[in-house]
Amino acid sequence: MAHISAYLTFNGNCRQAMQFYRDCLGGELQLQELGDTPLGENMPPAMRHAILQATLTNSNLQLTATDMPDDDGLQRGNAVTLMLHCDTEEEIRRYYKKLSTGGRQAHPVEDVFGGGFSGDLIDKFGNRWLLVKH
Repeated sequence: MAHISAYLTFNGNCRQAMQFYRDCLGGELQLQELGDTPLGENMPPAMRHAILQATLTNSNLQLTATDMPDDDGLQRGNAVTLMLHCDTEEEIRRYYKKLSTGGRQAHPVEDVFGGGFSGDLIDKFGNRWLLVKH
């Protein structure tokens, strides 16, 4: 069955962002530098450490990212939100606290209609997160 996963683009801080997300969410992080591929042979030395692809996986999620914006460059906006589904109130509060470190708590975790919880934030890398527990 098809599923959706998030693919994030950064401008030189992909490694730091993905390490932060690993520390917050757990899982295994794999990093591939541009210099480790045939593409890196013709790149300036500073570009060889840029992340071509990073993948964070655990039993519940896959988050992929890169330092390689497309031809239009990196454009931040509010059109993409990472939605993190949690199983318990304790879990949503724990992840919210970790992910909002250094960022901005837009709406704190609170009870929502129907007996669940939700909260949203913008992390220190400018990415929006919506945490929910139904």
